[in-house]
This record gives sequence, structure tokens and C-alpha cells, in this order.
Amino acid sequence: MIFPLFLTLQASWLTVCQATQHYPATWGHYDLCKSQGYTEEGLTWYYMACQPEAADMTKYLKVTLDPPNITCGDPPETYCTLENPYMCNNECDAATDELAHPPELMFDIVGRNPTTFWQSTSWKKYPKPLAVNITLSWNKTIELTDDIVITFESGRPEQMVLEKSLDYGRSWQPYQFYATDCLDAFTMEPKTMKDITQHTLLDIICTEEYSRGYVWKNDKTVRFEIRDRFALFAGPKLHNMASLYGQLDTTKNLRDFFTITDLRIRLLRPATGATMVDENNLSRYYYAISDIKVHGRCKCNLHANSCIYDKEKLTCECEHNTTGPDCGRCKRNFQARAWSAGSYLPIPKGTANICMANYAGPVNCNCNPFGSESDRCNGTGYCRCKEGATGAMCHECLPGYLWDNGCKSRVCDSELLRCQNGGVCVNYVRCQCPPAYTGLLCEKPRCEKEPGGCGGSDSGQASLHPPSLILLLLLGGVFLTEICWITVL
Repeated sequence: MIFPLFLTLQASWLTVCQATQHYPATWGHYDLCKSQGYTEEGLTWYYMACQPEAADMTKYLKVTLDPPNITCGDPPETYCTLENPYMCNNECDAATDELAHPPELMFDIVGRNPTTFWQSTSWKKYPKPLAVNITLSWNKTIELTDDIVITFESGRPEQMVLEKSLDYGRSWQPYQFYATDCLDAFTMEPKTMKDITQHTLLDIICTEEYSRGYVWKNDKTVRFEIRDRFALFAGPKLHNMASLYGQLDTTKNLRDFFTITDLRIRLLRPATGATMVDENNLSRYYYAISDIKVHGRCKCNLHANSCIYDKEKLTCECEHNTTGPDCGRCKRNFQARAWSAGSYLPIPKGTANICMANYAGPVNCNCNPFGSESDRCNGTGYCRCKEGATGAMCHECLPGYLWDNGCKSRVCDSELLRCQNGGVCVNYVRCQCPPAYTGLLCEKPRCEKEPGGCGGSDSGQASLHPPSLILLLLLGGVFLTEICWITVL
């Protein structure tokens, strides 16, 4: 009676595992593209919308400056501070590592002492504008997930534009304008994020909030607020991400607003700290940036949960029979219906919108001949596995099964499924029992089958005592918990 109870418990536990593993606790991450489960027809695949985790995207960019010779140090130059025109002890020399300020210092480790930063030449050609374009390129479509933050070691620019490209720098459109006087600089009324609503989220604004001069020298950052825009739909602490995902799913312009291939920072006028420029000391005026933060994820159209960086290029690892750098098209022989991006809806798993095989017949997928029903897969592009087998080609075994030219149920082992009463496990498939015992795990006294039964003898009753039952159930719980854990992984 014990072993059938054990099997019943195992079956119940696996049912719970299968029922829960398709609902990740943090559904908002969409970190699974597919998982396996059981239906009345046997083992099958469940497909879900999926996307890579957000990351620091500055690790993968290429930076270019225009004009290319705008970085200080060639020839060497001495700078004065904006606050004190007579304090001129800051030197830039491209030939000396300790005094050089190349562009890569905009993206190095934050918190170094002294601070490292990129620095431009001074405004020595005044009144000609000191204009610099800093272009950040990923050669990949990415989706922004957090604020863009630029930290200046000089005073913050009095005029600046943040621009984006969706076509790898062929065309540009403004994200936001920054100025000490928006009307004078860009003929735009000054606004802040407090003026933005759900209906005006796509509006391009000019803000004076991040363009203060040296009087506020502790205010070093210029910010483009992504999270505040998300909060218009998801709430102040972004608790209602379902609402935001629903909007992104149904409003293409909104989704495109947070999508980029390139960013361009246009520095148009440096901090002067006054209404007039001191033409007698132009070495006070320059740009210096110590850090740029850009957080986002690879855009994979909800068809991949990972993105790899190889040979200086980001590429989605596509699922759902899709392909391309953004999983933007169906694989060859899987074009029975038009490609479509995945969908966040319905919450929490979304819709995968997988690409279907060109015809209903089987497709050659190199299915394992021992683990699958056929060496060809079905219309969804996956092998149909036999009982106990798993994996894309049915070449692996589920927990509790042993590979032996196919997956065979594991009857015993030396750990949790031990043969009882001195039995010995033979090749994991049977217990070799001592003469006095029988049963799958040698759990039954042989005398039970004799006329009159065991007659109250103690010889075989130990295996039926309540303590033994409790021990077996406890061991079964441990074993089944491990099964569930491995299955979820």
C-alpha cells in the first residue's frame, strides 16, 4: 500500500509543478519564451511572449564626435574654472595619460577619485558657436527602460538638444530641448514633466530645469525622464506595469517613442554663468562629461529572452521560429502565415504569435529517433516526444527517467528510491530482492502470498509500521520537491 501512495503523491506533485511553472512570479519580465507541459495528448510546448532583461546599454555602444578634433589636448591647453577666471591650473594634454580626456571616459567606472571625464577644446573661436555632436550608436534596435542621465563636470550647457534615430543615423528627430531661456533659444514655451499627460506624452518639449549655470555647481546632471513617462500609465511607483504594457502593445507610436538605434547629444552653447561672454578669458568655456547612463534592452519583438554581444554586435537569440537581428521575420519554411510581433496581452503570459510551418506535413527537425515519435517535427517546428523524453529534439529525459536508447522509467537508485529490506538496485530498472521479500522495491514480505499470510510474524511487518510510512512520505516529499525544482529550471 505504501508504494502506490508514493506514486499517487508523485503524480499530484508533478501536476502542481506543471500548473505553476508556466506563470513566472515576476510576470513583468517576460523571461520565458516557451515551456513544456502535459495535455490529454501527452507532452506539448506552451509558447509565451518574451523579452531580454534590461541592462546598461553603454557597454555595447560606439561613440563618435563631430567635429572629430573637438576633444582637448592636441595641442595641450590650460583651462580656467568658470567660477574663478584667475584659477587656471587645469591642463589637458592628449599625449599624457594622466592629463588626457578622451571620449571613452564618458563611460568608465563612476566614483573614481579624481573623477575621469571627456573634455572639449575651449571656446577659443568665439563668437563662432562652440557646437559638438556626440553620437551613441548600437547598430541594433533597443528599447529604453530607464532615464537617460548625462553628468557634466563643467557647468551644464546653456543650450542643448537630445535627439534619437530609428534608422541607424540616417534621419534624426528631437527627444527634448534644453536651455536657460527656451523662448530665446528655440522659440518654445518652457515646460517640465509636470506638464506632460497621457495625451501629450509624445509631445517634444523644451525645459529650463537642467540648464542652470555654475551658481548651482552641485547640479551636474541633465536628464531625459523615461520612468516619469512610464508612470503616467503604470502609476508613480510603476506598480501597474500591466497598464503600461497594454498601452505599448496597442499604440505603435508610443512603443516607437521609447525605441532607438542611436542617440545624439547636440551641445550648442556652453555654460557661461553670466549674460555676457568674457572675451578676455575664453578658456573658462568648454564642455566636460563624466558619465552617460542609458538603460534598455534589445528589441526582439517579444520573440527572444536573451540577446548576445558577439563580434561587437548585439543580436537577439530568436525563438518561435523567427530570425533576424530583431527576430523581425519568419524562418525559411515557417512562413505559412505573415510574421507578427509577439504581444504582451493577455497578461501575464502574452501571445507568442509563432511562425508556422509552410505546410501541415512533418518537417525534418533531426528529432532523436529513440526519444521522439518521429524523426520529423510537427507544424509548430518541434519534435513530439515519447513518454519521459524532453528537449527540442527529445534527446533528454525528464526527472525520474533514465536514458537507455530512449527514456525509461527509473524504478530504483541508491539515494531516494532505494530497494528495501536488503534489496539491491540493478541498472536502475529493478530491485533484486532477498528470498523473504518481493514487490517493486522489495517492500512486501513473500509470506503474504502464502496460505494464512504471515501469521503475525515479525519477519516482514517492519516495512508496514507507521514510522516507516512516515519516513517514506518524507523522502518522497524531498524527492518530489527536487523534481519540481528541476522541472521549473
